[in-house]
Amino acid sequence: MATETTAFRPAPGSPSVSWVIRDGLTPYEESLGFMEARVEAIASGAAPETVLLVEHPPLYTAGTSARAEDLLGVSPFPVFAAGRGGQYTYHGPGQRVAYVMLDLHRRRPDVRAFVAALEAWIIGTLAEFQVRGERREDRVGVWVARPERPPLPDGSPAEDKIAAIGIRLRKWVTFHGISLNVDPDLSHFGGIVPCGIRGGYGVTSLADLGILVSMPEVDTLLRRNFENVFGPTVDG
Repeated sequence: MATETTAFRPAPGSPSVSWVIRDGLTPYEESLGFMEARVEAIASGAAPETVLLVEHPPLYTAGTSARAEDLLGVSPFPVFAAGRGGQYTYHGPGQRVAYVMLDLHRRRPDVRAFVAALEAWIIGTLAEFQVRGERREDRVGVWVARPERPPLPDGSPAEDKIAAIGIRLRKWVTFHGISLNVDPDLSHFGGIVPCGIRGGYGVTSLADLGILVSMPEVDTLLRRNFENVFGPTVDG
């Protein structure tokens, strides 16, 4: 459940957020085109706020802070310049990507609070699976402690990233969003330094943690926890 500090609901009387799920594997360019058009429409008042849920074919995206050395060798997958904040990340089958297009004028024009709300959304969803997701002040995304593994080289406890966050704003409307690892091929992350984070940190998924669930099950809990943080939704 969202707290007063993480709730990011719209002004009273605002329309519900349109909740759109695409079946199959959606080409990355198609999602970018959808977001570009929808963000403009939201900013002009011609469309409701929207969350678009997709799976992509295997690919890497480069954020505005991506470093060439974090793409390790010749990429086995297409690489796209995403225009979002952040560095390199992977998208592929078994990963739920949620593109979040919200008008912060209707909520709070506070980017840090918006990112905290996205983290709270993911953490609340993971809690439904008895997984404790955690935020880190020095690392964006949601993390899972792995006490069964040896500590990191610096002596700190091992932990893996289970969800990534990367956003962009235009006219105070957000786009891009989150990716949650449900059951992707984790070896596909090996072609990049995910999010530019070095030091022995790994990547995990619900399946890697022993939790085997379908994407529709995940979507149901994502929607419920989104509503806890951001307010009501309606099928789009």
